[in-house]
Amino acid sequence: MTRNPHFVSLTFIVLSAILLASPLTAQHARTADLSPTEIEAVRESAVLPLERIRLYTKFLEERAIRIKDLTGRPKTAQRTQKLDDALQDFTSLMDETGSNLDMYSDRHSDIRKSLKILADATPRWVNILRMLPGESGFDLARKEAIESGEELADQASRLLREQEEYFAAHKDEKDQERNDDLLKDAPPPK
Repeated sequence: MTRNPHFVSLTFIVLSAILLASPLTAQHARTADLSPTEIEAVRESAVLPLERIRLYTKFLEERAIRIKDLTGRPKTAQRTQKLDDALQDFTSLMDETGSNLDMYSDRHSDIRKSLKILADATPRWVNILRMLPGESGFDLARKEAIESGEELADQASRLLREQEEYFAAHKDEKDQERNDDLLKDAPPPK
């Protein structure tokens, strides 16, 4: 019995695709590891864009200090695991901060004060990450954190410039913290 070579090739391709795709489906996007107190603070600041960005900046600063502190410890497997976890958490928190910046930017919320603080802090965080010597146990997480930090620094600086331009042209909207969800639920003006 001879097999059709196209059938064998097709079967091999399908099986290969399934095997390669299975690890990808098992992975999921990591979210920032926030404490219950931090989660509550983020929830309470949901309608206050300026405060929420300040909170995320504070949380990132705390994580950067933790990473810096772990750097000075003796090299052990436990330290390596803690650094890997801390770097992944830091990256997730930076990505979450960037998502919030996108949302508030789209709404033209005046977050310039918080953006200034964030834009000043991100280069310091990236420097902490760059100063961390790469080790096989956390090098990938370190590289991803550096990339995420650079992206957040660029985003914060760009958004700050855009907001300066926007609010220079729309002076009547200065200092407004917009939440479109609240606006659409509000009763119409009389």
